[in-house]
Amino acid sequence: MPKLKRGTIIPNDEEDKIITGQAIEDNTMLTDEQLATMSPVADNLALKALVRRGRPPKKNPKESTTIRLDAEVLKFFKGQGKGWQTKINAILQKYVDSHHTV
Repeated sequence: MPKLKRGTIIPNDEEDKIITGQAIEDNTMLTDEQLATMSPVADNLALKALVRRGRPPKKNPKESTTIRLDAEVLKFFKGQGKGWQTKINAILQKYVDSHHTV
């Protein structure tokens, strides 16, 4: 048996019987022949190309910048806790939306 990743949960005998029973009931139980023909996704480059890891890329990602703010303004927003930068961004976005001319 290959080495399992840390945190892998293996069902006990009772859970395994339940899982197997459900697979039989759903007609999703694989035969020994089907299992023998299977190969890892890593062996199939076409399938491997479909696998994307991580979050999907955003259409309009935020940009990192440096901005100088008054100490009082910074203290106010940081005092509101987690998400203070997102709040500043939302306020600035509302300003842009209300002053944007087409």
